[in-house]
Amino acid sequence: MKSLLKDRISSKKVGIKQEQEETTPPKFSTFTGVFTPSILSILGVILFMRANFVLGYSGLWGALIILGLAKTITITTGLSISAIATNIDVKGGGAYYLISRTLGPEFGATIGLTLFLAQTLAIPFYVIGFSESLIRIFPVLQPYFLHISIITLVALFILTFKGTDWAIKAQYVIMTLLGLSIFVFLLGALLKFNPEILQSNKAPRYDQTYSFWTLFAIYFPAATGFLAGVNMSGDLKNPSRSIPIGTMSSIIVAGLIYIAQFVLCAGAIEREQLINTPFHSLIAVSPFYTGFLVVIGVFSATLSSAIGSFLGAPRVLQSLGKDRLLKPANFFSKLSKSGEPRRALVLSFIISLVIVISADNNGSGVALNTVASMVTMLFLWAYGIINLAAFVETFSRNPSFRPRFKYFHWLPALTGAIASLAVSFLIDALAAFIAVIFIGLLFTYVRKNIMEASFGDARRGFYYTQVRNNLLTLSSLPLHPKNWRPTIVVLSGNPSRRLTLVKCADWLGSGRGIVILVNLILGDLNKVAIARKDHLDTLNQFIQLHRIKAFAEVLVTNDFDNGLIHFFQSISIGPIKPNLAIFGWSSAPQRVKPFFDSIRIAKQLHMSTVLIRDGGLPEKTAGRKPRIDIWWRGRRNGSLMVILAYLLSINPEWSGSQIRILRAIRSNSNADETRFELESLIENARIKAFVKIIVSQQNFSSILKEYSSDASIIFLGFDIPEPSESFSFQSSFDEMLKDMPTTMLISSTGDADLLS
Repeated sequence: MKSLLKDRISSKKVGIKQEQEETTPPKFSTFTGVFTPSILSILGVILFMRANFVLGYSGLWGALIILGLAKTITITTGLSISAIATNIDVKGGGAYYLISRTLGPEFGATIGLTLFLAQTLAIPFYVIGFSESLIRIFPVLQPYFLHISIITLVALFILTFKGTDWAIKAQYVIMTLLGLSIFVFLLGALLKFNPEILQSNKAPRYDQTYSFWTLFAIYFPAATGFLAGVNMSGDLKNPSRSIPIGTMSSIIVAGLIYIAQFVLCAGAIEREQLINTPFHSLIAVSPFYTGFLVVIGVFSATLSSAIGSFLGAPRVLQSLGKDRLLKPANFFSKLSKSGEPRRALVLSFIISLVIVISADNNGSGVALNTVASMVTMLFLWAYGIINLAAFVETFSRNPSFRPRFKYFHWLPALTGAIASLAVSFLIDALAAFIAVIFIGLLFTYVRKNIMEASFGDARRGFYYTQVRNNLLTLSSLPLHPKNWRPTIVVLSGNPSRRLTLVKCADWLGSGRGIVILVNLILGDLNKVAIARKDHLDTLNQFIQLHRIKAFAEVLVTNDFDNGLIHFFQSISIGPIKPNLAIFGWSSAPQRVKPFFDSIRIAKQLHMSTVLIRDGGLPEKTAGRKPRIDIWWRGRRNGSLMVILAYLLSINPEWSGSQIRILRAIRSNSNADETRFELESLIENARIKAFVKIIVSQQNFSSILKEYSSDASIIFLGFDIPEPSESFSFQSSFDEMLKDMPTTMLISSTGDADLLS
């Protein structure tokens, strides 16, 4: 009985092991998984169907420049990909995975969707190229161009649906045939090489239809296939080693073949043949009746490139879905039992089918050129962002960026990024602009809908480096009133109870300064460390809830007043120190002395002071613009009041507000002079405001209530009272501001000059 039970358990283990072996997808080497799909995608339809066409119009020199520019972009991108791939633990998703772990989930998802579309568009591009080459050989098939394209697309879909290993095995045969094909037409061109033909083919022959950049757009897909190997990252035995070696070697080998084709064909084939019969010219130049190998080669090239795109595009989308960044992409995260992204594969097939059906299906070549331009534009932007990712990692000097790939520098990455984006506009400014809008909308959508990502990226390192460098530069620059910006520290306490105080600080910051909300809690740090974190979390949640642009700080202290003094002395970000302290108004008699002691400390530390007496947040009334009243009593406090009122007025919540500067005088004799001085001051300060001169014998409290009781907010200047006058100052202002709108009492250090 025990023996029988043992046999059953053993058989179950064998069954489980066999099932695991059946469901575990195969892992590929550098040659099989990277070099083979990459070289077959690069040496695709353009090699046979359009390279000689480009050579005929651009001439040898123009063709080599086009090739050089294309290879500059692809080599720099290859170097960037190699550096990133040797710096992280690479998993499935290819270029998408690398970018998302470098520039973050927003850029990652955006570039992932862009690459998926680019490689999916490449499928019908290669299929149309195959169909066009077929009818060039058998013109009788031209009426069946669409049928041939659809049948080819379906056949390739079935092949890739069966599994990656089937497709890879098929590519071995294809690569052998492709290699023979290239060899025979290059050998034939070498045997028929004529220096006179070469001389006649050196200069370009552009026309209104085909310019340098038009030809570049047609040719560039020849350089885009190297990502086919990168996108196999999840199926590689050692992706960090295979991607750099396989990618760079495929780019270099393909580049040498294209150079040989341009030089040898330029010296062996007449220009008219290059332009009018680019494909047949390769057949004609082949020696010893080997032209049939060229035919087999073009079939092999187009079909292998289509297979490479069929393999790569779904893996990008599947990896994006696996990261669960976007809900619509989550559906495509599921793999088949054999480890294939079949759901994403079906979507690629459907999109490709739509493109094939909607293309100009007569075999004239227009469809191939059109789709080539679309593929070029998307790949250029994708390559630009890939290079940008590598540049960000390097330039930010992120300590975690330590790629094992040593042949990398930030300058080629930056060059590749700039070249990719610049070339897209030079090819077709309108199409590039549309691409910018498309990618921008895609980025906005992704950023709005993205879920929480669990992986880190290089952006923090990049921003950290920029902030550090800027702070060091800023510390060496002299202070000047012209450069005054509010760096505000707000004693917010529990901000939910002091919403007016916090909102006023946010309005004064107005995107032009820095706001720091601080909450001081009493206790021993050793005992209340957890409570401190809770207070800090609450403060940050408040900031996010009310969309306030501010930083949060929580200070634990045994004594409130001493703690505040220490905080005022220590708070800074290098050369950026608070220059404006905002306090809430305190009416408690026992707090009068320490309250004004804190204000004096702030002044000694060269901080202007704003005391906010809360009269409630201004209410929006239909048909009535918000009004800001500034009571002018002199330029020292007045300059800061006007600047702060201006910063308040440019906040979106104060859109359309009116600034009114009021001056109360006793005698009418100098009213005109006072008005002129204030209007001149406002004119020179370049601020839109209205001046109102009030001639009255009443006390200021009565004048204030008469003219500003209906204001949205009031600005008043004040001088910090002496310790012996603190109680009388508090009681007089309590009485004067009773039942008045929210009032800001300003005491300036004089650093902010209105006329700067």
